[in-house]
Amino acid sequence: MTPARTALPRTSQTRRGFLGLSLAAGLVLGLEACGGASTAGSAGGTKSITWAWQLPTTWDPVTSSAGSDVQMLALTYDALTALDEQGNAVPWLAESWAYDEAGTSVTFTLKPGLTFSDGAPLDAAAVAKSIERGRTQEGSLIAPQMATIKAVSASGDLDVVVELSEVDYQYPLLFAGKSGMVVNPAAFEKDVEALATQPAGSGPFTVTSYVQNDHASLTKNPRFHRQDEIEVDTFDLYPQQDPSTAVASVRSGQFNVGRISGAQVQQAEDAGLDVQVIDSMFVSVLDVNNQMAPFDDPAVVEAMKYGIDRAKIQEVVFFGLGDVSYQPFPPGYVGHNEELADLYAYDPDKARQILADAGYTGPVRGTFTSSGQSQPAVELIQAQLKDVGIELEIETIPQTQHTQLVYLEHAKALTYDGFAGRESPVQAFQVLFGAEGLMNPGRTTSPELEAQLEKVKQTPTDDPGYPALLQEATKIAVTSFPNVFLNLMPTAVVRKGVSELPASPSLRRFEGVTA
Repeated sequence: MTPARTALPRTSQTRRGFLGLSLAAGLVLGLEACGGASTAGSAGGTKSITWAWQLPTTWDPVTSSAGSDVQMLALTYDALTALDEQGNAVPWLAESWAYDEAGTSVTFTLKPGLTFSDGAPLDAAAVAKSIERGRTQEGSLIAPQMATIKAVSASGDLDVVVELSEVDYQYPLLFAGKSGMVVNPAAFEKDVEALATQPAGSGPFTVTSYVQNDHASLTKNPRFHRQDEIEVDTFDLYPQQDPSTAVASVRSGQFNVGRISGAQVQQAEDAGLDVQVIDSMFVSVLDVNNQMAPFDDPAVVEAMKYGIDRAKIQEVVFFGLGDVSYQPFPPGYVGHNEELADLYAYDPDKARQILADAGYTGPVRGTFTSSGQSQPAVELIQAQLKDVGIELEIETIPQTQHTQLVYLEHAKALTYDGFAGRESPVQAFQVLFGAEGLMNPGRTTSPELEAQLEKVKQTPTDDPGYPALLQEATKIAVTSFPNVFLNLMPTAVVRKGVSELPASPSLRRFEGVTA
């Protein structure tokens, strides 16, 4: 993985990366102490990060409906494992793990002396209860990723035994994300609904006040198992600013860390601010419900894949940041298949011919749903597709309704969105292409892909044959499903008075970050 870079010109690109939507109504919740944003680096004052990023759809990892929620949830929860810069599972709450000879049982051994933020012991019994809830609770959005778990139990205080219904070597990877985040049983046994606004974990920070859709205030958790590496006292989290005001907000001190687009990189540099571009696994994508017209016709979907000029989107919309992509995984990641490098290269004549061969003599008409996430990209795609004979009317819906309408109710035919990656590549396939996959609005399946994923799961991740099996699954998925992958997007961050952020593969970590 390439390292993070600072002070990049607006035309710089990043290619390599490894891993990296909505509650209504404002509810003010005071948990322990309410406090506003602090001034970072003030002499003798509180050391604070004020982060303009986003708020989670919920503070409960079991019902979280956006992959990007993992970034915020990791502020308050710890997972059993973590990922290194190559995307391999490494110890976190679990200091080690081992599969049995058959590959149908894996035991995670916890570090001794762990506690939740309220002081309760974080032992094997608590972890087993947390995993069991995630895989069995009605409405759990992480349950499909744990379908091969047969039973979870504690053996003594430190060993968590996960019994599997079939061979599956993906769990050390899977448990580095939301599926492995340990929730305090005392909280969900008392009031599971409260977890939406009152997280109960063991992470580096605890939430002290929360205003839905507005901000969250957090303080350092002295019981965090690596608390000596947390250099800031408070952490205030806000939704992402409007791109046109993001740089000014950091320059003025309203925030000291913010996310910006490629259009703001030069502006931030000219303002004397620190700019950091961090590789990620985020890829923009058109999610297609192929059960709804006109995308129930495979010819329309195929023409759409060839009719979009991804390089032009990168140039015009993202100011050169990122790269073109025809698949969910970036170059350098084990699932990236080089055979697909130019699979759907822009070819408007081919797109028109596909439609003509399918019998279309006039424009194909449909609706293109936008949450406003990147309206310039939506409008450019609309224009490009009109040029090849697909005329789409843009329907803009509030971002707070996007997940519900597109992914839970499956009520929209085409939408522009992004896939934030997953810790386990098999989990990524399940989310994007599984029968119950959150980002598979048409809920179509592929027996060929399912069979290939079984081979992947049954192969240890350090087996020499593992990459080829995974890359074949990528090929099957990309050529069989209607998803239209567009552009790989790094994370561009502007900072003022805050040290460089670690370029971790799946999470923005804050160990060692100073303010």
